[in-house]
Amino acid sequence: MRFFLLICAALTCQLAAAQTARLKPGFAHPGDAYKPGVYWYFMDGNMNAESITKDLEAMKIAGISHVLFLEVNVGVPRGRVDFFSPEWLRLFAHATQECKRLGIVMTLGIGPGWTGSGGPWVKGSQSMQHLVASETLVSKGQQAKLPIPAPRKPFFGEDGLPEEFKKARQDFYQDVAVLAIPATTTQKIAHSDEKALYYRAPYSSAAVPPNIPDTPETAPPVSEVLDLTGKMDPDGTLHWTPPKGDWIVLRFGARNNGAITRPAPVPGLGFECDKFDTTALYAHLDAYVGKILKNSAPGVIQRLHIDSWEAGPQNWTERFRQEFRQRRGYDPQPYYPVYLGYAVGSDDKSARFLWDLRQTAQELILENHARAVRTYAHRHDMQLSLEPYDMNPTSDLELGSVADVPMAEFWSKGYGYNTAFSVIEATSAGHIEGHALIQSESFTAGGEEAWKQNPSSMKNQGDWALASGINLFFFHTFQNQFMPDSDKPGATMGPYGVHWDRSQTWWPMVGAYHTYLSRCGYLLRQGRTVADILYLTPEGSPNVFVPPVSALKGVDTIADRRGFNFDGCAPGELMKATVRDGRIVFPSGATYKILVLPAVSSMTPRLTAKIASLSDAGATIIGTAPLRSPSLTDYPHCDAVVRALGRRLKLIPPGPLDGQFYPYYDAVKTVLEQKGLTEDFTTDAPLRYTHRTGPGWDIYFVSNTS
Repeated sequence: MRFFLLICAALTCQLAAAQTARLKPGFAHPGDAYKPGVYWYFMDGNMNAESITKDLEAMKIAGISHVLFLEVNVGVPRGRVDFFSPEWLRLFAHATQECKRLGIVMTLGIGPGWTGSGGPWVKGSQSMQHLVASETLVSKGQQAKLPIPAPRKPFFGEDGLPEEFKKARQDFYQDVAVLAIPATTTQKIAHSDEKALYYRAPYSSAAVPPNIPDTPETAPPVSEVLDLTGKMDPDGTLHWTPPKGDWIVLRFGARNNGAITRPAPVPGLGFECDKFDTTALYAHLDAYVGKILKNSAPGVIQRLHIDSWEAGPQNWTERFRQEFRQRRGYDPQPYYPVYLGYAVGSDDKSARFLWDLRQTAQELILENHARAVRTYAHRHDMQLSLEPYDMNPTSDLELGSVADVPMAEFWSKGYGYNTAFSVIEATSAGHIEGHALIQSESFTAGGEEAWKQNPSSMKNQGDWALASGINLFFFHTFQNQFMPDSDKPGATMGPYGVHWDRSQTWWPMVGAYHTYLSRCGYLLRQGRTVADILYLTPEGSPNVFVPPVSALKGVDTIADRRGFNFDGCAPGELMKATVRDGRIVFPSGATYKILVLPAVSSMTPRLTAKIASLSDAGATIIGTAPLRSPSLTDYPHCDAVVRALGRRLKLIPPGPLDGQFYPYYDAVKTVLEQKGLTEDFTTDAPLRYTHRTGPGWDIYFVSNTS
């Protein structure tokens, strides 16, 4: 397999020569910023100063200049150093001092374990919460005592939670409301647990529920949802004489959602903090990150990191009702039965409420969690890196747009999950935001055979990631080698990782591959990526951007872009776009020749108006006009507004769809060719590419896949 870099003159040979001369020194000797990194894992107190120093010195010699520090508990007996104890903090300080001595920078996960933001210091009142309810059938003349609703079963179960936290979870409860609905409301909305954010399946390994189906018209009008909140005693005794017929009385309350730090060292186990509330988040960050920063060499920790989201969704916080009213313009309380799958008003109104519920949750996560972590990082002269994919209850691309450094995750081909979609998502967010650095958790693996991976077997997939837009690898994983050097092959992180560490037989030779990656990373951070097609994702959440299969070529886990490159765009990002000379342009300088709308019938008035403004300014847009709003805000007037704006749109029909949302690649290609444009890269050979451009120059990365 060979690697070529072709530098083409875009102005004159003289200018191209000058640009080549400028790039040559950095290519020959790329600085530390361009050298790869590793996930540097520690295993529940198995750590010592000698192994820390040996690890870091081995990294330095091999050409690694970034470490992402996480401590976990995966299949190894606990060590002697209790997590976050004075001795642990002393050893962590030693690690940062050694990093400073060796010129290695550190990224710090924002909580114990590899996911989330929580710990034993998080109280139930500041944890992630669900709105739950008990259901009691009450008839006329009957007295009732309403039971306290039980918490929902957590996605990962409670097995890893210490008994004291199981008790704390059971003890936390806050009454929210008591509502009654006619007992004739028996038909439940399908998949309501997913739609009301009690459950969020991982896209990479579980089935995604279908759209909300039609619900039989047995839904009571909103006026028949009775508010009995003031008629219940604290012990649940209900003082209410029901009118004629049977009624279902729902006692709503706030409960912990069961999310814990995972897989955390035992002393670091605890609740995940409330992702809707900055007060809860900053209390956690001060307890964890703040204490670590006080025990670290200055300037070493340069980024805070949110890894893959495994805390599940939440649908409640103490101020949720107020936040909802402020953002959506109506009171959600009469619609609380819809949380449980009971339709209210109609099937359409219930579906719209659930959309508004998820949209409000997304906005709170983006503003009060992700952006708040970024603000905290900036306050301490750090950046935020973020893996915006899979189990998170938001739109992946909306979440990714918050990052200073978007980060993907791809597993070794044949050794685990297919998360190649996260590479497309992270690079899309990075390109639109104008981030030169786009990194990836790289070659994650599982199973007994994964230790056999080596630079030769990984080269093809690595070149795929580079051609896809990744320009800094964080190998998963460099396990801290706390065992004696005589014990080979040393420590592993349970069944996970390709074991990119100093105990590998080929470690003394790996520096050449790291140099190759550093040189690629240097050149692939110059200028900006060229992409022609902009795929708009649907509004709402959760949402995973998956391009049409026809826009890619090759096998599923390492499929390459075709000649017209593309990016995905979140609706929130599109609001920043303008049109210049017929092209869609972003403040970062990213430009696209065509906008492709998702094949959905609903769109908010705000987004429809934005697309209409782009259409009026001369943008080329493929799609169909929306017919209604997905929201209950300003209903039914909102639908009329959307239809009126839709009639303004100058749209090219998409034709047949390739998958759920987008037309076939050839249909988009035909439109571009009719405008006199040709594919950026064409070949009959088995080659992949990516293209970057700057003032007076173009760089093509070309890789042979055969």
